[in-house]
Amino acid sequence: QVQLVESGGGLVQAGGSLRLSCAASGSIFGINAMGWYRQAPGKQRELVATFNRGGSTNYADSVKGRFTISRDNAKNTVYLQMNSLKPEDTAVYYCRRTMWGAHAGDYWGQGTQVTVSS
Repeated sequence: QVQLVESGGGLVQAGGSLRLSCAASGSIFGINAMGWYRQAPGKQRELVATFNRGGSTNYADSVKGRFTISRDNAKNTVYLQMNSLKPEDTAVYYCRRTMWGAHAGDYWGQGTQVTVSS
């Protein structure tokens, strides 16, 4: 099993910044992809930024140039630095880890709320 714990959400004014963290624990060793998704009220969950299984990054067009995904392998943690936030970035942000091999599976965190006021 894999556990993912997100933190760092909150309320911020438009133009501000937030940094989200996602710490992974449990059976986390092996080939994996890990990243961030978000779901706004009444909308489908969408990709924000991820590391794919090869280690390269992928961003939604709407956040390119404003958001940066990074990771600390020693801490098994992935971060999402969000700058120049807009009201349309308001959503619940979820961390996702997809595992292949002995512990194959698709794991999600509980989500953290990000609210951007205009």
